[in-house]
Amino acid sequence: MSTVEIQSRRNLPDQLGIVGVGAIAEAIITGLCVGDEPPAAIHLSARSAERANRLAARYSSVHVADSNQSVVERADVVLLCVRPEDARGALSKVAFSARHAVISVMAGITIDSLRLLVAPAEVLVRAIPLPAVARRTGLTAIHPEHELARAIFEPLGGVIAVDGERALDALSASTATIAAHLAYLETVSRWLADRGIPPTDATRYVAAVFGSLSGTLLGASSSDFGTLADEYATAGGINEQFLAALRRAGVFDIVEHALDDVALRLEGE
Repeated sequence: MSTVEIQSRRNLPDQLGIVGVGAIAEAIITGLCVGDEPPAAIHLSARSAERANRLAARYSSVHVADSNQSVVERADVVLLCVRPEDARGALSKVAFSARHAVISVMAGITIDSLRLLVAPAEVLVRAIPLPAVARRTGLTAIHPEHELARAIFEPLGGVIAVDGERALDALSASTATIAAHLAYLETVSRWLADRGIPPTDATRYVAAVFGSLSGTLLGASSSDFGTLADEYATAGGINEQFLAALRRAGVFDIVEHALDDVALRLEGE
């Protein structure tokens, strides 16, 4: 029985390696380490030395290796968190073995492409963790379903497993709307500030309005968003007026077209 098979029966792998220590990797590490049962050891590549060293100083189970190869040699499960465009350069000189389970969070890198990068590793999974995993409130999409990936991400806010990579890429594309959503909130906050509200109060107010709305959304199904919009858009009210203006301007059509473009980029990797 392989090491990976033995460890898959536990809550988390004992030896976890992470290649690429950017913001998402830091969020994953934070979420894992603030839990009751963190991995015995998390080995990090040293390329982002400042971030890696800060995490090692913060959490006793985190260790900085001297190379990506050292990370892989010390780990049974390896998370690939490098930027997609850097994947080939970062992994071209790294030797994996069949015992390794590899979980990639690199958007748009297909399983077939991943297989070429990490051969002869046998267990390959793609995942889309979000920054909220640091607070253990991020729902992570994975493909294919695998108990090791579920063991890592389930405690960080839950897992949604999809049947195909096209579905995973669609979920990944939807996350491209996050920066635009924050820019929308900034526009509302700045509009308030322009009308005499102190900027700090404007930001606090907008955050409170949409933060409280998030609690409602967490319990909604895919068919509920339109219903919720209708409930807020009271006939003759200001929400109805604002929503109608956006619809007339074609804002939601633009959102759909932009998502199509992102999906095409991901699917065409």
